[in-house]
Amino acid sequence: MRCAILTLFPAAIRPYLDESILGIAQAQGNLRVDLVDFRNYALDPHRTVDDRPFGGGPGMVLKPEPIFAAVEDLERAHGAFHKVLLCPRGRTFDQRKARELSRSERLLFLCGRYEGYDERIRQGFAWEEISLGDFVLAGGELAAMVVLEAAVRLIPGVLGCAQSAELESFEGELLDYPQYTRPREFRGMAAPDILMSGDHAAVARWRHEQAKVLTAKKLAAAPTNPQPTSNPRPTGRGQSQDP
Repeated sequence: MRCAILTLFPAAIRPYLDESILGIAQAQGNLRVDLVDFRNYALDPHRTVDDRPFGGGPGMVLKPEPIFAAVEDLERAHGAFHKVLLCPRGRTFDQRKARELSRSERLLFLCGRYEGYDERIRQGFAWEEISLGDFVLAGGELAAMVVLEAAVRLIPGVLGCAQSAELESFEGELLDYPQYTRPREFRGMAAPDILMSGDHAAVARWRHEQAKVLTAKKLAAAPTNPQPTSNPRPTGRGQSQDP
């Protein structure tokens, strides 16, 4: 997989990319990551990538010109990318989507900042919009790392044991079962005897039952009808804006 990440802060995410699963995948040749600072595609000497929103309002909006130029430059050099826009409007990310993305030959993430994107950035390309959930981050970089790692670890050969990806939470209908390792007893808490019994069928049954219990607890705790919060943004002129 070749991955391009469009960001204003490449140095912030490079250390994470070079460690653990993502670092291993790159060393294996299963992943190549291009960190693209789209400020380098700005048109003016000050390398401006944002501006005040038309119609007034708080904050700044990412301009279309640098992002269009960056995406077009990448696709001229490497071919078409599956393009992911990380934003609140998107579909909530899950394991099924991670598996779909893991099959991509080329993947591009656009990491937003400030008050968001000029709408023409959405209109100008075929994006898949993805959200991590109903909360706010300062930018899309952390979200890109989450989505990328979840997808890359499903590429065949990246994990040392293929079953690690096949038998974990969210790959089926149940959560993963509880895991234990040495020591057998720790501070008065003992690992279940069944796991040391040597009876593989009994262990499998115990794990399945525990997975069902954990899944039922999670479903019981989930909100049945979450209500959206009401916090409309000001639209008139004269509102406080970032300098």
